[in-house]
Amino acid sequence: MLDADFFRRWMTAAAAAVDREADRLTELDSPIGDADHGSNLKRGFTAVREVVEAEAPETPGAVLTLAGRQLISKVGGASGPLYGTLLRRTGKALGDAAEVSQPELAEALRAGVAAVAQLGGAAAGDKTMLDALIPAADALDESFDVARAAAEKGALATTPMQARKGRASYLGERSIGHQDPGATSSALLIAALAEVAGG
Repeated sequence: MLDADFFRRWMTAAAAAVDREADRLTELDSPIGDADHGSNLKRGFTAVREVVEAEAPETPGAVLTLAGRQLISKVGGASGPLYGTLLRRTGKALGDAAEVSQPELAEALRAGVAAVAQLGGAAAGDKTMLDALIPAADALDESFDVARAAAEKGALATTPMQARKGRASYLGERSIGHQDPGATSSALLIAALAEVAGG
């Protein structure tokens, strides 16, 4: 079973991963976005790490809800509202339970991913964070490691796609050949989850 401490460690690991990969995320964002994805997420997840350590929410749902609120308030551009919605909706789906199972987390994450799809009006294949999150959420029923591999594969698969949503969609065919930064950062989030789970 996964308790609040597990979820706090997930957010801390995610912050460390974003911090480590911020320059690469910005590099990926440069040709098809505003070249700020890495710096925006780094600021947001640093704030998340600080607030979950300071406030120490007592349930898994409360950790993710707090993290999501923080991202929405601290991160500019599209990534703040999208990541914030992902974590808040996942947290809300987990409810007030003191501990949750892996299948319950998978189900809650799917609810979070659905909320992101609704907010962004995007679907699988549109070259967005959903291309990593949808397969990861589906694979989480099996194991944390399988979810991590599915997210990474999904992120890599965005390279040959033409963007149909977000800033990159303005480029049309010129968006082809670039890995989507949002899918890449989403894969980092899932990798941090697998890392904390010991996968």
